[in-house]
Amino acid sequence: QVQLLESGGGLVQAGGSLRLSCIASGGTFSNYAAGWFRQAPGKEREYVAAINWSSSATYYSDSVKGRFTISRENAKNRVALQMNSLKPDDTAVYYCALSAATPSLRSGAAQYWGQGTQVTVSS
Repeated sequence: QVQLLESGGGLVQAGGSLRLSCIASGGTFSNYAAGWFRQAPGKEREYVAAINWSSSATYYSDSVKGRFTISRENAKNRVALQMNSLKPDDTAVYYCALSAATPSLRSGAAQYWGQGTQVTVSS
């Protein structure tokens, strides 16, 4: 059973940056595609970014493309999300997730989920 633990959330002003990190334990991290999702108050959870097992392919939602960067270090069982040029609309709880297949992850289907980390962007 894989467990995921996110960190790095916090309060930041609009235009600022944050770096989220997610550490996996209890499984073979490199077997999975990894991704980030977010859920704002009163809204459904939405896909943000995904990366395949080898880091050879990355994917982003239109709302974050050009501002966010997903990366992973398999040797450290870690996936990160660098968030730049943050906007108040980015305020949400951010979750990392793992899936056996990248397409599944991009459609919101994940096998493992973290507990989430709060990101708040003030205007």
